[in-house]
Amino acid sequence: MKGTKVSTRPNTKGTSGVGAPDRVLGHQSAPIDGKILRGICGLFVTGVTVITSGTGDAVDGTTVNSFTSVSIDPPLVLFCLHRDSRLRAVVKETGAYVVNFLTGPQERVARAFATRDTAAIQDVEAHPSVSGVPVLSDALAFLSCRLVDELEGGDHVIFLAEVVDLGALRQHHDPLIFFRGALGALADEPAPGHPIWDG
Repeated sequence: MKGTKVSTRPNTKGTSGVGAPDRVLGHQSAPIDGKILRGICGLFVTGVTVITSGTGDAVDGTTVNSFTSVSIDPPLVLFCLHRDSRLRAVVKETGAYVVNFLTGPQERVARAFATRDTAAIQDVEAHPSVSGVPVLSDALAFLSCRLVDELEGGDHVIFLAEVVDLGALRQHHDPLIFFRGALGALADEPAPGHPIWDG
């Protein structure tokens, strides 16, 4: 599967003049339609991660773009996961997770971990972090994290954690990004697509 090249250049199609906004998604006030909200949020360029958790034979992972750093001192990060995700119980049981930042060529990996019948960690090259949770060995970088808190956030759960180990494995590679429902790298126009995961 060839990765889509994604552009961050402004879209000038559908405008009525300089500075005029696109009208494709329209303007909406409360109550907010979920599909429109997803489309608007899709205009925010994010990186793509695979969150891994578990140790031994009880390991799982899922593709997530709802990751952010929270604090430098102490070193805190978070990611959001659908409350019905299979990974929720694994993270709670393990008390730890690893955030794997994907590279441009890892679109297949992102898609493999995005489905309900996810890829097994044995299907990709991995090595243990200090907590024993697997790190994807070909990732751009990783953060190994100790779970600090679990917060309810609507239909998602927010997992706040402290970074206890980190590394840049492929720091000279381009990142895999998510924009307008498409996965790709930092060039050209995105192909039509739809979100492939729900955090």
